Amino acid sequence: MTEVNPVPVRLGWRFLLVLLGGGLSVLAHAPFEWCGLGLIGLAVLPACLVGVVRTRSGFLLGLAWGLGAFLAGVSWLYVALNRYGGVPAPLAGLAIVLFCLYLALYPALVAALFVRLRLACSVWWGGLGFAGLWVLGEWARGRLMTGFPWLSVGYGQTPPSPLAGYFPVLGVFGVGLLLALLAAWLGLQLSAQWGGWRRLSTGAPALVPVRWRGLGLAAAGLLLLGWGLGGVRWTTPDGAPVRVSLIQTHIDQGLKWSPEHLGEWLETNARLAIGQAAHSDIVVLPETTLPLLADQLPAGYLDLLAGQMRMQGSDLVFGVFMRDEAGRIFNSAMSVGVSPTQSYAKHHLVPFGEYSPPLFGWFYRLAEIPMSDQSPGAADQPPLYLQGQRVAVNICYEDVFGHELIRALPEATLMLNLSNLAWYGRSLAQPQHLQIARARAMEAGRPMLRATNTGMTALVQPDGSVQAVLAQFEQGVLQVSVQGYQGLTPYARWGDSVPLSLALFALLLAGWRRPGGARAANFASGGESQ
Repeated sequence: MTEVNPVPVRLGWRFLLVLLGGGLSVLAHAPFEWCGLGLIGLAVLPACLVGVVRTRSGFLLGLAWGLGAFLAGVSWLYVALNRYGGVPAPLAGLAIVLFCLYLALYPALVAALFVRLRLACSVWWGGLGFAGLWVLGEWARGRLMTGFPWLSVGYGQTPPSPLAGYFPVLGVFGVGLLLALLAAWLGLQLSAQWGGWRRLSTGAPALVPVRWRGLGLAAAGLLLLGWGLGGVRWTTPDGAPVRVSLIQTHIDQGLKWSPEHLGEWLETNARLAIGQAAHSDIVVLPETTLPLLADQLPAGYLDLLAGQMRMQGSDLVFGVFMRDEAGRIFNSAMSVGVSPTQSYAKHHLVPFGEYSPPLFGWFYRLAEIPMSDQSPGAADQPPLYLQGQRVAVNICYEDVFGHELIRALPEATLMLNLSNLAWYGRSLAQPQHLQIARARAMEAGRPMLRATNTGMTALVQPDGSVQAVLAQFEQGVLQVSVQGYQGLTPYARWGDSVPLSLALFALLLAGWRRPGGARAANFASGGESQ
């Protein structure tokens, strides 16, 4: 019988499906937080890779999934480039597309290797292979070129997801490993069930489905274990609770650096901070809330703030740029008040926004980004000692890197993030960032305090719950009582070494179990033609 092979049409539908699957996966992230769609959206990719035997086709399918996810999930970067960076709209749009293409290379390489290694040979072992490759790809995206782990699939599994209990044990990449495993099992099993259309469209041998009962029991076991781990308290309270006022200044990013408004911003910050001194042990203002270098502030301004704080027995933490004796500029947090004056300098800088990568000087000739030539602070900086607590400060983008935040443990009892996401307007950036903070709180077993310019100012508890949050794009103060914690979660103790080891083991096991010899050659001979 002569087989008709309508491969271009079938592959075209696969590209469309994985593009939509990538976009669908974003709905697992805040503000939507439909965690089940993270599973379904990711499952589309391995399902569509079944029967694909050309590495190039796998690469293109993975690229399509990545484009769907990143164009839907991080295109808010356009606002920073165009509205506040001054980059013309066509160039800003092109820059975002190119950036999303770069991010999509990682799922593209995962899909290409999945096809190249012929891992879609079994639902069970293929699932392990896909999960191992996926996590290694996400880990690489979070490390290479300074790293951009935003939208890692694990972030979409914060509570109430039953996988949330794994955050203190395995971290976000471990949660991503389990989600990818469940998604691959689902996608491969469904593709195996529909093997008839796949065989007709590609000519490849059918993938044999497994019993749904066994697959369901394995998935239920992973989910029930995660649910059970969610009830474990890995850290214990330390010291007395402290009263904290988190101030959301809501200063217009377009006017923040205007000399005509400088006096207004200085007065706003002073008024809001001093007004909270009597009600709080610690008062917090957001990132770069004072749009000047500390040594350029008006004479007596810092003395006024420090004096008022000491009078009320309080400490103030605020964001400001600082300059050292060599003239290097740091994005910093400074504390003044009853405790000794202390500071923290941001270590993990944002490329293009806070420093220029090599060969990209042309970008700064197009963009107009204030204070964009910064230096990184030291990797290991001590917590701030304030009101009997040891506060580990991180600034804005730094809390995306869980392996860096755990350096402050076990010494730190609280974590504090200062951010300014006004750069991105009213977008998904603010709720996505809060969801990332929830993951960090669970990984570290510590509360995460967040003081932001436009949102989302909040208190996140060690179990990932948001105890309180201010409305976005409004000036306000969030007054909370927060308990410090001591001890180490498994993730704080071992970092990413455990999920990476599991990913490598899963990949090696899947590779060992794949068909070999004549069977592999037969499998490789019956794919799509292009």
